[in-house]
Amino acid sequence: MDGQRYGPLAGFTVGVTAARRADELGALLRARGAAVLPGPALRIVPPAEDAELLSVTDDLIARPPDVTVATTATGFRGWVEAAAGWGRGERLLGLLREGELLARGPRARGAVRAAGLAEAWSPATESAAEVLDRLLAEGVAGRRIALQLHGEPPPGFAGSLRAGGADVVVVPVHRWAPPADPGPVDRLIEATVTRALDAVTFTSAPAAASLLARAGHGGRLPALVDALRHDVLAACVGPVTALPLQAHGIGTVRPEHARLAPLVQLLCAELPSRARTLPVAGRHVEIRGHAVLVDGDLRPVPPAGMALLHALTRRPGWVVSRGELLRALPGAGRDEHAVETAMARLRASLGAPKLIHTVVKRGYRLALDPPADPA
Repeated sequence: MDGQRYGPLAGFTVGVTAARRADELGALLRARGAAVLPGPALRIVPPAEDAELLSVTDDLIARPPDVTVATTATGFRGWVEAAAGWGRGERLLGLLREGELLARGPRARGAVRAAGLAEAWSPATESAAEVLDRLLAEGVAGRRIALQLHGEPPPGFAGSLRAGGADVVVVPVHRWAPPADPGPVDRLIEATVTRALDAVTFTSAPAAASLLARAGHGGRLPALVDALRHDVLAACVGPVTALPLQAHGIGTVRPEHARLAPLVQLLCAELPSRARTLPVAGRHVEIRGHAVLVDGDLRPVPPAGMALLHALTRRPGWVVSRGELLRALPGAGRDEHAVETAMARLRASLGAPKLIHTVVKRGYRLALDPPADPA
């Protein structure tokens, strides 16, 4: 038997910083056995309530663009629906019909057509670079270009157009703002700093930047960066999302395709590969974030027990003193009786008391199996 019957992420805890599609990502992680800690680092301003989007829309109606670029399906739909709610729907559709309409890839193209419009051109892939290259090849000097965004713009897109002489109007659909309730993101930061998480997922660059900013506001940025550099895996949906983290020297992993499902599959490969596996007292023991697989049987372990187990596995087979184990316990104080209590609970959680030996008057050690005799 092995841990796969529980799901490849069983025994691991994953933080989710996303606001949009957070439920979908959480469901994918839980379906593979993970415990999930949500901590939205941002909130999305609904288009219908966005005064800035209304102002930009009115400006474009008054002075229509020569070219409009639809960069995302969700953002384009949100813009059209918001305009309809403001009584500007027909005027917006009219200006889009009159000008040149480009769609960044198949999904944006589908949203354009669903609105009763026709795109002048769309790349086969979702490459913003292809759209930019086409615009620059056509020549943008003196042209008014509306760039519909969903969150952050593609790096360098608007700047390159302006450098070419274009009048660029950014259409900020689904703008990001700090979360109305910072409690969940503060809890996610604390769980990262204390290594209660095994990984944190990032699905947008603004969310990554906002998490770092929130940690800085509370004086936790150095501790957060240290945790993400050394112990807690930072998993990003794509290369743009990773940029704010990389600017702080944080290494990241990301899937080949920037989608939620490949991101989850990446975690399913990465986290089990980081688990510590040891032969102990004739058992196969795999130590995960908040649980241990003992001969393939998943055994949840409380935080104090995991702290002791990690201290023992740093020197497997060697005696670890009660004093050293006491220092490993979170908030244990000076009473070594706390070690005995936590050890008893750890043994009970593991369901195999003989995995850990008591060494009288000295401490405890893992009952590590001797290496096999090569003969």
